[in-house]
Amino acid sequence: MDSKWDELERWVEGQKLPKGFDVLREPDWVEQFVRKMMTKALPEAAGAIAEQASPYSFSQSEQFIIVKFPLPAHVRSEELRLWVKEDRLRVEGLPGNRKELIKLPVGVRPRVCRAIVKDGELRVKLRKRPVGRKYYEADIRWQE
Repeated sequence: MDSKWDELERWVEGQKLPKGFDVLREPDWVEQFVRKMMTKALPEAAGAIAEQASPYSFSQSEQFIIVKFPLPAHVRSEELRLWVKEDRLRVEGLPGNRKELIKLPVGVRPRVCRAIVKDGELRVKLRKRPVGRKYYEADIRWQE
């Protein structure tokens, strides 16, 4: 069953937004907006959330990024699922039907991924999406 966030994300992707509202398609913008509102409304709670260290870690090479995520006890291999998007990982099947959303520091190619569980830790190796360094000429139309 999809979460309400997944439903909202699909709905926004399907909308034909007017110019300037494309920012709503960016999940980071929504996340930053919500954090800013929560910080203004509840500054003590926002400080406590910011102090919590994330349970996962990243390491990078020129072509790859590796994400290490310690798994809680009693994770069942037949229930654990990993979903990869260009900018995020979603780990499902955690105890208590919990999901973990991991924002990646760089863009990746979702189909080029290797994942392994070793010593109670999920290790995910992803190929970075190359940054376009070459300029391509675009056609320009003239209207009179």
